[in-house]
Amino acid sequence: MAATQAKYHLGQVVRHKKYPFRGVIFDVDPTFDNTDEWYEAIPEGSRPIKEQPFYHLLAENEQSFYVAYVSEQNLIVDASGEPVGHPDIPDLFGPFENGQYPLYFNMN
Repeated sequence: MAATQAKYHLGQVVRHKKYPFRGVIFDVDPTFDNTDEWYEAIPEGSRPIKEQPFYHLLAENEQSFYVAYVSEQNLIVDASGEPVGHPDIPDLFGPFENGQYPLYFNMN
């Protein structure tokens, strides 16, 4: 199996290409690592390929905060320069600076 290189990094603020939400990356899977039920709930024509990085985000939209699981092909860098308001960010990251969040502690 070929190694997969993640395009984005922990603490980076990203935006979904199709849906109106953005978030902070707090974990990365080198390839799809969620349930088949989750994957099959995505309409067939919109399903991303599994052989790419998938990102765990502390996400926000206009209505709420939540955790999102998003394929690399569906993300872009958020160029707004604005912090994300998710209430769990201080548990994992330091203060927002230079468009990203530094890790608050080292992860395994």
